[in-house]
Amino acid sequence: MLGYVMRRLLYMIPTLLVISFVSFAIIQLAPGNYLTQFQGNDRVDQETLQEYAKSLGLDQPFFARYFLWLQNIILHRDFGYSFELHQPVTKLFLDRLPMTLLVTIPFFIITWLVAIPLGIYSATHQYSWGDYSLTVLSFLGLSIPTFVFALGVMYVMVAGFGATSVGGLFTEKYIGAPWSWGKLLDYLWHLLPVLIIAVGSAGSLIRLMRGTLLDVLNQQYVQTARAKGLSERVVLYKHALRNALNIFITILGGSFSGLIAGSLFIAIVLNIPNIELLFYSALRIGDEYVIMTLLLFFSSLLLLGNLFADIMLALVDPRIRYD
Repeated sequence: MLGYVMRRLLYMIPTLLVISFVSFAIIQLAPGNYLTQFQGNDRVDQETLQEYAKSLGLDQPFFARYFLWLQNIILHRDFGYSFELHQPVTKLFLDRLPMTLLVTIPFFIITWLVAIPLGIYSATHQYSWGDYSLTVLSFLGLSIPTFVFALGVMYVMVAGFGATSVGGLFTEKYIGAPWSWGKLLDYLWHLLPVLIIAVGSAGSLIRLMRGTLLDVLNQQYVQTARAKGLSERVVLYKHALRNALNIFITILGGSFSGLIAGSLFIAIVLNIPNIELLFYSALRIGDEYVIMTLLLFFSSLLLLGNLFADIMLALVDPRIRYD
């Protein structure tokens, strides 16, 4: 297993190099660059734009800029400089990473903690009123866009509960303050809309859990376990559920990058300054080194997530072995 993991980690290096090169090339294929937004401004003359392009390195050929960026990463751990915010990309990333984790990790945990038990209940109570109700709620969660759900939650909190501060993760007096009981309660209050949205986003996982478990419960080995006189609880949790969870482990690995990149609408509506919002702003203005760094980060998470899923599958399913 250790040799397999090491090989997978080594294979990630050329994969990330190819991803970075292709992504950099695609960015260059887009018409214009960061300075295009200033070309129609009468207060900025052409000579100033040319000097600024030279200072940013935008006058250099594509290959020269890519390999210089790659060289700075390898030798100096320097991921470039933000054209718009005039700060190192690494600093921008690290400043927003804690805020991102404070939102996405609870969102992820709540979604899965809600989806798996409800999916199990729906499968074991097939065609009951509870199953029909969960089916309706699941399809509602799938059909309502995330940003509409977020706006609805904000309206309910303001109009129904009289909330005066909805959006962000902390009130002004707790921003930058050390953690305390008051700051924790303030954080949980501001996180409440995110958790409600997480519950509403569990619809697809509920349906997947239901369908997968029903399929496993109809397998021959499950019928054999029942014929041996095992209780339904033992059949469900010891035999059926373990195999039904295999697909969830695979999805879990693939969702590592989505854990960070998948809540853009929540970040915009709730005004949370996280990595998703930074990435969106960089895409709008062509801040290419910010875009490249975050694409590389998302790709790394996806590759590591798939490796994690493969390892977990080998641990929980004795039929899977890696040489």
